[in-house]
Amino acid sequence: MNAPLQLPVEPLIAEEATIRILDQTRLPETAHYITVTTVEAMWEAIHSLRIRGAPAIGIAAAYGLVVAAGTSTASSRSALLADLQRAGDYLKSARPTAVNLAWAVDRVLQHVEASFEPDIPALKRRVRAAADAILAEDRAAGRAIGEHGATLLRDGAVLTHCNAGGLATSGYGTALAPIYVAHQRGVQLHVYADETRPLLQGARITAWELQRAGVPVTVIADNMAATVLARGDVQAVIVGADRVAANGDAANKIGTFPLALVAHALGVPFYVALPTSTIDLSTATGADIPIEERAPHELTHFNERRIVPEGVPVFNPAFDVTPARYITAFITERGLIYPSFDTGLADAVAATTEKNS
Repeated sequence: MNAPLQLPVEPLIAEEATIRILDQTRLPETAHYITVTTVEAMWEAIHSLRIRGAPAIGIAAAYGLVVAAGTSTASSRSALLADLQRAGDYLKSARPTAVNLAWAVDRVLQHVEASFEPDIPALKRRVRAAADAILAEDRAAGRAIGEHGATLLRDGAVLTHCNAGGLATSGYGTALAPIYVAHQRGVQLHVYADETRPLLQGARITAWELQRAGVPVTVIADNMAATVLARGDVQAVIVGADRVAANGDAANKIGTFPLALVAHALGVPFYVALPTSTIDLSTATGADIPIEERAPHELTHFNERRIVPEGVPVFNPAFDVTPARYITAFITERGLIYPSFDTGLADAVAATTEKNS
């Protein structure tokens, strides 16, 4: 009998009086938690990638509103709602591409606004209850994604890009969740982790997570992925997503699109794992997804040493969009979704909405 699946890692710990975040910018050298006591500190943690990954930053933003409620001096319902709305708008501005951030903020605000309770402490408790619910639901979704995705895996190799593991969610992961479940069931897996330039989330974070979980992992440079896939021993590519449009186009960390093209050319299944909260039915296609551009410094410097000549411009988008035609299936907490994606994605969102209403 298999042992119960343990939570691989906790990127955010929500205690009664404190919110602590594992500072991912310090991995793999140091596993250091920081305590967040202000909305500004939560915004900075999200923007600077101290916490990252679409589900994780949504959860962080929800607890950012808990912090906002706790520090608000409002003496009326309307004043508290105004404080929360300002904090929510501010938190949304931290990163534009991942839909979970705005989704989580809006969900918390709607939960509070739905109550006409005038008592300020009671309203603040509603903020905390909404954030706790988002955390619990994401944790359950990660487990379910793992269960559904593990059915696709057998002994052999899997390739992943960036980090869509426990540190990108509430602790179970999206792309890594099937790997964790399959590993716990005794499937002999070996993971190839793209380094993921320019911030090396695969080399620094995915490898750190998998090593801690006892899953064999090999780090490769991004431009080695085609060579690895061409050898024929990789059974699947599994990645996460930051926003999926209604037609199935998926935004994920820069470098995902070329990986999908190579997988398609070589006949390797390409799976995208995500909770239904990452599906944005209001965005028709990938062309409508806003793509965050990050600071030039991330490309012009390495270990604080300039590697690009002074005066040479750089282009540094954080994400790219993989067209739906290159995606074999989506792995969600509602199950596997195969083409045509528009119907399957809409049905999954509707089922989740009905379950949580």
